[in-house]
Amino acid sequence: MAEQWLAGIDVGGTTIKMAFVSMEGEIIQKWEIPTDVSEGGKHITTHISSSLKHTLKTLGKEEGVLKGIGLGAPGFIEMKTGFIHQAVNIGWKDYPLKDELEKETGLTVTVENDANMAAIGEMWKGAGNGESDLLCVTLGTGVGGGIISNGQIVHGVNGMAGEIGHITSITEGGAACNCGKTGCIETIASATGIARIAAVGMENHRDSSLYDIWKESKTLTAKDVAVEAEKGDAYAAQVLDEITFHLGLVVANLSNAINPGMIVIGGGVSSAGETLLRPLRTHFEKFALPRVAQGAQFAIATLGNDAGVIGGAWLAKQSIK
Repeated sequence: MAEQWLAGIDVGGTTIKMAFVSMEGEIIQKWEIPTDVSEGGKHITTHISSSLKHTLKTLGKEEGVLKGIGLGAPGFIEMKTGFIHQAVNIGWKDYPLKDELEKETGLTVTVENDANMAAIGEMWKGAGNGESDLLCVTLGTGVGGGIISNGQIVHGVNGMAGEIGHITSITEGGAACNCGKTGCIETIASATGIARIAAVGMENHRDSSLYDIWKESKTLTAKDVAVEAEKGDAYAAQVLDEITFHLGLVVANLSNAINPGMIVIGGGVSSAGETLLRPLRTHFEKFALPRVAQGAQFAIATLGNDAGVIGGAWLAKQSIK
């Protein structure tokens, strides 16, 4: 059989990650191009198409080797048609992304929410280890994720399934969230949420090693909290316990509904590894049904920035079967 490649594309507000991926899910070549958000992002599909063709030529390959494209983007997406209702950071509004990129490339294009696409990547070639019932939670500047059931992303009636970050965890008096609500888990378990919660208690915990860090710059990071907790700092451990209490409650309630075999934790906060997973498992087991907890393994995401492009390749592969 002639060589066949897939293209995975992960569109962000600053850069577009791109990769050629084999049918087996191995990255052949990866690169990035700037995201041109001028004029409502209307030039992006042209730039993607040009970059794909240029890179194929550089690698000495005919355009026919490329069989399909899977693309992830942030925002509100109509999954069946690849129509972008709104992607604020990109500039797209009421934009037929799938149709435009198919015109530019002549290939079948599948469009997916970027967080969902990363979850698919982890399912296929990452920490998900092929598990077809998987919950992926990404803890970064915000909290995102994806729900995979029987090997397929759960989208819901209008593409909003999997908005894990906006599950309410504090019903009264919670911090304001960018979505317009208060008390979302994103305000607690994101990198910014962890730093905010730690800073609030600083003046009452001057004996904490975190206070020494905070005193210098009046700022803390989620990494500071994790590092000092691992060293044995009592206040840092208390903050982490508060965070994982709320996150464990949310993940357990989701798991009681979908019964996943694997729960993958990704995003920058996940670099804390077992320092994060130990208390998270403990709180999860308080709220999950025993049989649900028995069936669910926790794992730290392994693909990093490659999760999206690998997930995109998986989507492209499904579209050409």
